[in-house]
Amino acid sequence: MPEFSTARSLLSARAVRARAETLLKAGLDGQLDHFVVDLDRLGPCADAVVETIREAYPDLAIPYHARWRHFSVGGFERWGSLVHAAPFEDPAEQARAAFDLVVVSVLLDAGAGPTWRYEEGRTGETYARSEGLAVASFDMFVSGLFSSEPEDPFRADARALASLTEAELADGFQASPTNPLVGLSGRTALLNRLGQVAAADPEGFGPQARPGFLFDRIKARARDGEVPAEAVLEVLLTHLGPIWPGRIVLDGIDLGDTWRHPLAGGAGPTEGLVPFHKLSQWLAYSLLEPLEEAGLTVTGLDALTGLPEYRNGGLFLDTGVLALRRPEEAKLPHAVDSRLVVEWRALTVALLDRLAPLVRERLGIKDPAELPLAKVLEGGTWATGRRLAKSLRPEGAPPLSIASDGTVF
Repeated sequence: MPEFSTARSLLSARAVRARAETLLKAGLDGQLDHFVVDLDRLGPCADAVVETIREAYPDLAIPYHARWRHFSVGGFERWGSLVHAAPFEDPAEQARAAFDLVVVSVLLDAGAGPTWRYEEGRTGETYARSEGLAVASFDMFVSGLFSSEPEDPFRADARALASLTEAELADGFQASPTNPLVGLSGRTALLNRLGQVAAADPEGFGPQARPGFLFDRIKARARDGEVPAEAVLEVLLTHLGPIWPGRIVLDGIDLGDTWRHPLAGGAGPTEGLVPFHKLSQWLAYSLLEPLEEAGLTVTGLDALTGLPEYRNGGLFLDTGVLALRRPEEAKLPHAVDSRLVVEWRALTVALLDRLAPLVRERLGIKDPAELPLAKVLEGGTWATGRRLAKSLRPEGAPPLSIASDGTVF
């Protein structure tokens, strides 16, 4: 893969897909250390996904896989209520505020752990996992925690983010020794770095040093009101790359969610490197709606990849598409940079590309544009992974245990 031989070439969904395919081929050839791949199980896996879709979306009106789904958990449109109660001056300012909210919330969206819960004051409902993290981060946003301007609370800016303390974030998440949240210090450090990076990059984050000004950077890439999904991701990877902690730096470029595996292929300095950019791609999916509401059309959605996280990855393990060579490894915690986790995530990306056409075929959808991967994930693979996990393990735990620092899963 000579086209992915430089550091910057790894900052793309195409590189994610290419390296994932290389590891899937190694798996099909029986060369991986930790996993066996059975493509014959993809059919039953697709059947399980279609069952989930038909139950949740009988009209097949599936939304994008995005953070906005979590903001409306419990049937309450939190963002819509905020916009109605406190209208923004113009569509661009509303888009910047939406970007501020979703960037911070997605960066806080690594796994919460099995026991953490959040009680929402406005409804009295209690939420866990991704939904709990979303509602908690929304409440923190509305409270003005991420803004340094008291008269303008519904935003995030560098000064507030850089000075955010672990105690403030713990309070916002209602985290305590009896309600532990995984990776709290890592989450705090990530938002602190976001603030520092925003302050140091006025080209990306604008004169107010806000994540929301990434909207302006993306809008500048539009032609005739259209912007490619790849360009959305490129803006995010370019300007958010330096926030990631202690990862691989090549040619002075932070590679973010990129890890090593000896069978990943490649040439030159990128040989053996496997990019995923999971949170960045999750963020790209989550920015589609604010961009559309601001009048832009995002094209080429399937240029982005499926998300290599534990619900999608768990789906393939729980349906038998993947199996551990040594089943006892399921009982051990694994570091995010371990060869086992890199293999699992790469196989997940490549297998989602093979699963999506089978799902469309079973639903009678011939045009992939009618059900892009962004909707297959939502409809979909993520929900089916969660459904199967709940039926198989206490608390719906994933089939593998990851020692997370709060910045990857």
